[in-house]
Order: sequence, then structure tokens, then C-alpha cells
Amino acid sequence: MKMIPYEDLKRVNAPFEQAIPAAIGRVLQSGRYILGTEVINFEESFSKYIGANYCIGLASGLDALFLALKALDFPPGSDVIVPSNTYIATILSILHAGLRPVLVEPDIQTYNIDPTKIEAAVTPGTKAIMVVHLYGKSCNMAPIWQIAEKYGLKIIEDCAQSHGAYYKSTKTGILGDVAAFSFYPTKNLGAMGDAGALITNDEVLADRVRTLRNYGSKIKYHNILPGYNSRLDELQAAVLNVKLPFLEQINNHKRKLAEIYFNDLIYSDFILPRVEEGYYDVYHIFNIRHPERDHLREYLLAHGVRTEIHYPVAPSDQEALASFVQGDYPIAREIHATTLSLPISFGHTEDEIRYVANVLKKY
Repeated sequence: MKMIPYEDLKRVNAPFEQAIPAAIGRVLQSGRYILGTEVINFEESFSKYIGANYCIGLASGLDALFLALKALDFPPGSDVIVPSNTYIATILSILHAGLRPVLVEPDIQTYNIDPTKIEAAVTPGTKAIMVVHLYGKSCNMAPIWQIAEKYGLKIIEDCAQSHGAYYKSTKTGILGDVAAFSFYPTKNLGAMGDAGALITNDEVLADRVRTLRNYGSKIKYHNILPGYNSRLDELQAAVLNVKLPFLEQINNHKRKLAEIYFNDLIYSDFILPRVEEGYYDVYHIFNIRHPERDHLREYLLAHGVRTEIHYPVAPSDQEALASFVQGDYPIAREIHATTLSLPISFGHTEDEIRYVANVLKKY
């Protein structure tokens, strides 16, 4: 029986199998392996793609969130509002920055933070709202902007899954004060290892992050801040420079595959992702929900379809966060207990996705 993989990175990168080695060879020949031409070119190209003034290449998406918080320089222990059903890295960035995560439940239909619940979580110590554009769908930003303005809060975007997604004609990444991107290999724009970037229109903030990423130094061996080592690698930047011009093609392919799911499963018993006017979703993940998720996953596997769960454990139930996060988050727990991620990569064909949909319809 032929098995349809959830993700096959070899297939995803097959269209670039000549260009990527050439780009890597270019780096080797340059003799400059840290913060060289490839990083500079990527920073310029990606900031232009997003529509922002500044892009700083970093080692990972987690580092981008963490350094954003460090650069904002909030008082130790300040509150940062964050969704209760995000990937744990979002919350880890807050903890590592010496701040306090305040979890807010998501909208059960969009899986993004519920704007109607944010204001009740604001305290005198709240300094920021960290929004997560989960699965490739932008958050509902208009009411979040109003709350941020009312209380003088910064907005930090976690765009790890939303490369190229729009909210009312504006790309994620410039919907707040600062944004973090991950280029983990499975992302719509994926490197061949860990990589990340920070996006902002704030010149002072950009300069501070640029300094923090390089041991707190602007001039070699002269350190003005207690910084970190979090530089985008030249080799990863070279890979990203090859793939960035194809990001819209990648997103369009994934949207076409998503349309197959929507058309074939429209009358199904599965809860499908919500489609809304004014949102351009890029489907980093295509998740469905079902009360018998685990049994459904076994059924799909038995019929040649591999799936994933993003994510099986809610952050509030993670052992690592037990001493930092209190409270009950039933909506997040419900999502994590019922969600299932279907194949939808740049490497999948339309026929493969039709097969997956047909198997689902027979469940």
C-alpha cells in the first residue's frame, strides 16, 4: 500500500535541488560564513516582501521572540498576554525574558486568541500582547489594536506559521510593533535547519536587536550590551534566498490543496478551518477537529495516510510550565484533544489530497 506522508522535505525541496547546492557553494567560495552577504541580502529581501523597514536575521523563531522582548526592555516580572493554545516556544520566550505569561483562551472557531477575552486579563503590570497567527491564519487584529491603544500596550506578533498571510490586505509581520518569524524546515518558507528573523518598523528596536544578537556588540570586541549569540547562519540565509522568490507559489499551492479539502469535505462531520472575508490564509497547517481524533488518525494510517497533531498537549498541561502557569483553560484543552493535521505541503499533489479527502469521507 502506498503511504502518503504528512510531510516529505525531500519532495518539498526537490524543485530547488540545483539552486540550493549552487547557493551553498557560493557561500563556501566567499570565505565569509557569519553575517555576510547572504544574510544581508535575505534581510533586505524579506523586509521588502513583508513591507517592513527592518529585518534582522536570527538563529530561530524562539530567539526572535525572546530578543524582541529583551529589546523592548520591560521591567522584570511584567505581564505579557499570550494565547493558551500556542506552541510552547511562544510562552518560553516570555519566561526566558524574565516576564510573566498571562494566558488567554482562543476563539474555538479560529484557534487564535479571542479578542473579547483580552481586556479582562489586563493588569497594571501588563506591558504587551503577544498574538500568534496560528496555522497560517491571522488573528482578528482590529479589536486587539483598540485594547493595546487603550492601555498603552505593545503588540508582538508570532508569525512562525503565517509567512505571507494577510489581515485586510496587510501582511502579518507589520500588524504590531515587532514580529518574529521561524524558518524551521517545515514552514512555508523553510530553511534546511534552524533559522529565524525579527521584523519591525522601529529603527531603535531594530538596532538594539542587531546588537543583542551579536554578543551585544556593534564593533568587534567592543560590547555595549549583555548580548547573546543568535545570528542567522550564512548557509541558511543562502537557502532562504533561493526559496523566498517562490514563497507566493508555495502559498498558492497550499491554498489550492486546502480548497480540495473544503470542497470534498463540505458536508462532512469534521470541523474544518474557518474561512473569513478579509483574511488570506496560507495553511502552514490544515487542521480538522473530531471527537474521535485518535481513532480517526489510526483509520487514516491504516488507509495509507500519515497525519500529525499540532499539538497533543495544551501549554497549561505541560510539565515544564507547571510552576509558571496557573488556571484552567478548557477551550485550549478541547482544541488540543480533538485537532488533527492533514497532509498539505508543497510536495503533495492534488491527487494525493483528493485521496486523503475520500478516505476521510468513508470514515
